[in-house]
Amino acid sequence: MAATFVLLLTTVIILGVLAFLRSCYNLYTYWKKKGLPYLPNSLESFLINWKLSLGYISFTDFSDYQYYKFPNARYVGTLDFGVPSIFLRDPELIKDIMVKDFEYFPDHRAFVDETVEPLFGKNVFSLRGDRWKEMRNTLSPTFTASKMKFMFELVSKCSHNFINYLVEHPELCHEMDTKEVFRRYTNDVIATTAFGISINSMKHRDNEFYVRGVKASKFSSGLFATIKFVLFQYPRVAKLLNLSFFPPGTAKFFKNVVQETIKTRQEKNIVRPDMIHLLMQAQDKENGTTSHKMTLDDIVSQAFSFFFAGFDTSSTLMCFAAHELAVNQDIQDRLRKEVEQHLAEGNGEISYEALSKMIYMDMVISETLRKYPPVIMLDRLCVKKYELPPAQPGSKSVIVEPNHILALPVYSLQHDPKYFPNPEKFDPERFSDENKDKIVPCTYLPFGHGPRKCIGNRFVLMEAKILLAHLLQKFTLKTIEKTIEPVVYTKKEFSLTPIGGFWIGLEKREI
Repeated sequence: MAATFVLLLTTVIILGVLAFLRSCYNLYTYWKKKGLPYLPNSLESFLINWKLSLGYISFTDFSDYQYYKFPNARYVGTLDFGVPSIFLRDPELIKDIMVKDFEYFPDHRAFVDETVEPLFGKNVFSLRGDRWKEMRNTLSPTFTASKMKFMFELVSKCSHNFINYLVEHPELCHEMDTKEVFRRYTNDVIATTAFGISINSMKHRDNEFYVRGVKASKFSSGLFATIKFVLFQYPRVAKLLNLSFFPPGTAKFFKNVVQETIKTRQEKNIVRPDMIHLLMQAQDKENGTTSHKMTLDDIVSQAFSFFFAGFDTSSTLMCFAAHELAVNQDIQDRLRKEVEQHLAEGNGEISYEALSKMIYMDMVISETLRKYPPVIMLDRLCVKKYELPPAQPGSKSVIVEPNHILALPVYSLQHDPKYFPNPEKFDPERFSDENKDKIVPCTYLPFGHGPRKCIGNRFVLMEAKILLAHLLQKFTLKTIEKTIEPVVYTKKEFSLTPIGGFWIGLEKREI
């Protein structure tokens, strides 16, 4: 009897292993059977994946490897954590996917299930289908011209407070980690524009808004991060292990802040034309066409996503812009002249209208976003069968199935010499009136494109431009011993982060 049981158990185990190996084989040869160039197609490409997971190469290196492995293919087959996916290289196809055929690819892949992490899973970036449309329509009025003008005054006040503090504390300016200080500025901006709370993070350095933001924005790569990310794809396992996308207490803190803000506004009949107000209005509406009723968690998630994006993404943009201005004094001098011209016309102040007329400022910021995009790669999720044209001459078209993922290599496209000659050179002239129309559509995608384009991109640009304008008015940006040029990216972060940080010096100008 015992021998029979052991034989039966051994047979089951062997069959299980064989079934698993067969499944792996079918997965790894999925695109090969369709006649498509694919990765991993060799030991080299298999090792590249592991090097990324273990933190031996950067995410930009990984993207470039896939981008240049088959230089004549319009797209390449690959795998995304066991799911067949397509790595798109051709700007024309990317435009079709993001705009013309958006109905086939309306969603992002699921990073975290909302039942595991509502703070991330319920925000407008993560939502899908009709719920995404409803939330996008609710939030869109936040960023109209009239609302932007209102928020401009609040942002400008934060910028003045920030710059004045630096003027009054010259000891901070000799050598400065701009990431640390710019995040204090973006923290104050989001606190006042989204939550209606006034904070001065330069004075009150350990305020909870700032501390929570720093902790929430730490995303490292490496084996542990990869394993955690994989586990998040299985909500039941993630809940069983009590995994959280953000540090403990983050969700509770922001939920309490939003609850108190809503309560105060309702009790005192306070109306501020900001995101919280629009979400409160949406919650109060009795709309029979809306299939999903707005909950407190929905409001908290949108407010937090606005905070999170504004806190880290905006400050990183300012850091790279400040770095390039310090390295390229001629560009800095030209930009300062433009700022001073508008300051003179506005009696020492910069208005919303004046900021929008700063042509060279826009060129500098655009080139910063080209060289240092906020995301290295974008994605789209297929929701119904779609036929891609042949990847190469002589090959067959390929059917993309529902749940397949499409990867859009923003960083690699924006650093391809074919589209941007001498891509490592910081050259704002690429975006001059004479040259910007020559840029191939969908090779420049810092905020995405089409209906899923970043909803707050105009706000981010305004926030960065007003700070740089005030900074250049009072200071000269200079390189110091700690400034690393050219920038070398750390392999421990998914976003573009220099090894050693962002270091420059500020020299007070005599005005």
